[in-house]
Amino acid sequence: MFKAKVTESIIKEAWHTYFTTGDMPRSMRTPWFEHKAMRPFFKALPRSPRCRICYLPFEGIGGYLTKTLLGVEASALNPHLCNLCENFATEYHGGVELEISIMFVDVRGSVAIAEKLTPQEYSKKINRFYRAATEVFYKHNGLVEKLLGDEVAGFFVPGFAGSNFPRVAVEAGRETLKMMGYGSPSDPWIHVGVGIHTGIAYIGSVDALGGVSNIAILGDSVNTAARLTALAAPGELIISETTRKAAGLPEEGMESRRLKLKGKSESVDVWVWKK
Repeated sequence: MFKAKVTESIIKEAWHTYFTTGDMPRSMRTPWFEHKAMRPFFKALPRSPRCRICYLPFEGIGGYLTKTLLGVEASALNPHLCNLCENFATEYHGGVELEISIMFVDVRGSVAIAEKLTPQEYSKKINRFYRAATEVFYKHNGLVEKLLGDEVAGFFVPGFAGSNFPRVAVEAGRETLKMMGYGSPSDPWIHVGVGIHTGIAYIGSVDALGGVSNIAILGDSVNTAARLTALAAPGELIISETTRKAAGLPEEGMESRRLKLKGKSESVDVWVWKK
């Protein structure tokens, strides 16, 4: 996809530009079909769903042509975006430190649930959870990093979620609880806790055995988000004070807490929203 030899600084610039603007920098030799001038043409191709950034279609005749001729298809991080960053990660290893909002969604009482169901029934329930949680990420232009056991983890960056990505993350967290059945007349169909933290994290390619590259988020901010989620009771959304400030959210309507996070030397101020 990318053929030009590039330096480490250019690779870092490319990662930064992509996740803050949704585009590659001008200094990077990108394929002709990634140029903005082509977007009106691609938007006219049949048919949706298509990339929300470059408008290349994923299905129908247009989707067949873009996949066959250009190697472009839906992203594994968000099927509403194309696989530009995955292709870039495979070609050029690297990444960048960037302020992002990280969200974890954890099932509560998964051991007890598994005990009451057959393995197949449990698998169906967890798959339903995966679909519901990832749908919210996708709807709010978030990127899903991993599905692991009874947990979904992802992040929001300005290039896709917009300049006020922390607020978008909080909106996604609230909607996640709604998707699980909180706030409805009947009981939730599954119990979850949600945690969101905003801070500097490393976004970049990591390698698995066999040379397979993937996109991962790493760093203390990711750990903080995971620890917040672990302390969220069923039906609770816990956001860090840094997230509340970054999102410009008022304190009214949320409960203030000071929590001691596992492995952290100092307690943190958080806000709790319940559905």
